[in-house]
Amino acid sequence: MSIVHRSKVDAWLLVVLVLVVVVPLFASAVLLADGSAAAWVALPLVAPGAVLPAWLLLGTRYVLQLGLLTVRCGPFAWRVPLAEVTGMHPTRNPLSSPALSLDRLRIDYGVGRSIMVSPRDRARFVEDLERLRAGAGRMES
Repeated sequence: MSIVHRSKVDAWLLVVLVLVVVVPLFASAVLLADGSAAAWVALPLVAPGAVLPAWLLLGTRYVLQLGLLTVRCGPFAWRVPLAEVTGMHPTRNPLSSPALSLDRLRIDYGVGRSIMVSPRDRARFVEDLERLRAGAGRMES
């Protein structure tokens, strides 16, 4: 059983990510329409720069399974064993993390490790995490 929680997305970050994708692609399209040879140089350089922000925006999610939280953010992934979670705290820490909102939840796990996430429905995410964590604990006993 897997439970998928999508990331909450702050409006300002959505605007920035959309602009980072749209502006370079628009500029390349203008160059192509003008018949400029520079477009064929610009397009291969611009495409990866447009793909990554789109992938981050569309691919940031938190997957809960019995005993495991998998955090996905575009091409990046983290695996957090639920048995190692030692605490969860709300935060607005702006440090880089797989969270598309500053309305974040810091999850402490293992020895001195943490990850910040921003589930759309934080209360439901915490409830699901605790339920699956308790279920994993019963299986280990």
